Amino acid sequence: MNEGGCGVRVIENLQTLASLKSQEVAVSEWLTVDQERIDEFAQATGDWQWIHVDVERARRESPFGGTVAHGFLTLSLLPYLSERALRIEGLRLTVNCGLNRVRFPAPLPAGSRIRARFTLLAADPIEGGLEAQWRASFEREGGQKPVCVAESVARYYPGPGNAEIS
Repeated sequence: MNEGGCGVRVIENLQTLASLKSQEVAVSEWLTVDQERIDEFAQATGDWQWIHVDVERARRESPFGGTVAHGFLTLSLLPYLSERALRIEGLRLTVNCGLNRVRFPAPLPAGSRIRARFTLLAADPIEGGLEAQWRASFEREGGQKPVCVAESVARYYPGPGNAEIS
């Protein structure tokens, strides 16, 4: 395992992935979420709420003592952190099917470092592939609670010459 975010965990095939059900499978490297990234997210989404982008006002008035990342910014880092934590070999296609549940239990102050822990909740055969449900728990370095917990659903389809799961 890549405990502590020590590189990418490589899973040989879908059968091996399915055998990891109910286990923490991978941990990403740390990523700093700085004010520049927060501002770029505000630009992309039009979410200019002052607790995210007005550094001086947030320092004075926010209960967090400064700006905090948008919850959806944190969630949007799911693919980035996932790709740096886990690789499944022999796939032809991966399809993001969505999210079952998302929560933001704690704020993410600007300048914080986060990483994600990936636990495989379910792995069920589907026609031509495997549907997996993952829990991604985003932790802030030094934080007491996760800043985001998301259950995501993905479908994996093996490439030519790779066995389908039954």
